Amino acid sequence: MVAFNHTVARFAVWNLAGNDRFPGGDGDGIDPLGRKALSQALGLALLDAEFVTLVEISPETHINRLADLLTQKGLDYRITAPDQTGSHLNIGFLHKPGIQVSNPRFIPGSQGDYLGGRQALAVDVRIGSRFKAVVIGVHLKSGRDRAEQLVRDSQCRVIGDWITTLHNTAGYTRHAILLMGDFNMIPGQDVSNFHHLGGDDVMDFVSCWDLQDRYSHILESGRANLLDGFAVSRNYSTRYVQGSLHLFPMHWTLKMGREKFRNEVSDHLPFVASFKLF
Repeated sequence: MVAFNHTVARFAVWNLAGNDRFPGGDGDGIDPLGRKALSQALGLALLDAEFVTLVEISPETHINRLADLLTQKGLDYRITAPDQTGSHLNIGFLHKPGIQVSNPRFIPGSQGDYLGGRQALAVDVRIGSRFKAVVIGVHLKSGRDRAEQLVRDSQCRVIGDWITTLHNTAGYTRHAILLMGDFNMIPGQDVSNFHHLGGDDVMDFVSCWDLQDRYSHILESGRANLLDGFAVSRNYSTRYVQGSLHLFPMHWTLKMGREKFRNEVSDHLPFVASFKLF
């Protein structure tokens, strides 16, 4: 077993913008030989997080392509990414050696009332002798109208109930729960979504209060809003390093403006947060 000799581990989340099934798109996802794949790998190498949740993976082999490109840069990542049978957009995890990841499972019914929607993906994570967590990656229904919010309500209820049940399940009562992904929810606007997603007051949405930057999604108009989210269970959340959650300015690290980054890499920027291992 590979030892993980660090005092903290950094958990990141990023939407890869792999969905091209829209008018004018070719429907094949991200070209493995294209510039977008190369730029995403370079961005992930500069991010250099120990555990990365990726959403909107398309095609499903794209996460393998990214891992191969990262290997060329000297980074060794293992992959956990079961196929989303009901959707062409996948959720997956990259994790470095020394991080034990097991028991991947989709949360049943978490696509809610969204036909063809993505189910949330959960894994058990252990680092060393003291860090035990369940990490949940989500990609909820997009859209700013009431109809889309109601669909997200249906998704959030299922996920929130699952979290509440897990929190009270023998063998998991002392695990931290980390929930991250593209929530497609804006703090202060999608109030019912946050209420249902938090379960029985289990989750602390740290991206709503412990994040200095107030955006993560880059709009076509050039404006930006905070659609992505990061939450930690209230119990055993003391391992979260307060103040560590931040937006990783990948556009700047790649020497791009936001508009160019949106067109060539992704319309989302990653979050990253640190957790104590001692």
